[in-house]
Amino acid sequence: MASSDKAPDSMPVGDGSVPPGKPMTVEHQIIDKSAQMLQTLKPIKQMSQHACTFAVYGHDMSRQIETHHYITRLNQDFLQSAVYDSNDPSANLIGVEYIVSDRLFDTLPSDEQKLWHSHDHEVTSGLWVNPGVPEMIQRTELENIAHSYGKFWCTWQVDRGDRLPLGAPALMMSPQMVNMGVINPEMVNLRDNKFKISTDELRKSRANIPSSKPGNARVADYWMHTGKCFAIDIEHEEMKLMEAPGPQFP
Repeated sequence: MASSDKAPDSMPVGDGSVPPGKPMTVEHQIIDKSAQMLQTLKPIKQMSQHACTFAVYGHDMSRQIETHHYITRLNQDFLQSAVYDSNDPSANLIGVEYIVSDRLFDTLPSDEQKLWHSHDHEVTSGLWVNPGVPEMIQRTELENIAHSYGKFWCTWQVDRGDRLPLGAPALMMSPQMVNMGVINPEMVNLRDNKFKISTDELRKSRANIPSSKPGNARVADYWMHTGKCFAIDIEHEEMKLMEAPGPQFP
């Protein structure tokens, strides 16, 4: 059993809250507010989109989660996103996803492509949404995302009850219309009710978005082609020691 597939043997002590810990003191609240006013926080301020979608664990596709991506665009071909388990102020940061255009994806070696998933079904099925943004405004971006690929590492498996980020990270896969890739309709309905949207209506309105075209031997969505997955295992290794410095001359 790989480390990313193993539930923690025991949970940290505490009162059952997530994460465990004492409530914020007034002193720490003042420190945080002061820092917000004095520091630039430039990388965070570059986050320009909030997308809500779903993901499945690559090593256990019976586990599905709702995900909230806060996205920064570094250029036309590369996005990076901090992934949370909700859009609440107290949301947990559960991972990171990197997104590349199909043009960049085609430059990756085959072994690397196996770690990535496609986004076209997420978009055309209506699962990928930008809450609060009218469909007409986000149309161009949706077409771009439909032709992109993501690599999503989940570092906090809150769905199995982990109250802290425990164990090895897990590689996540995108929803698909086959086998275990189909998202539970109840999860979709809960999401739709929260944001007052209809995934079914979005799917109809996006029917003419072209799917991602086959590239140069693309092997994204590896599980769909092979029925196999990737999972991280933690092993003990000998440390690489620094070489002794050579003779020093004045």
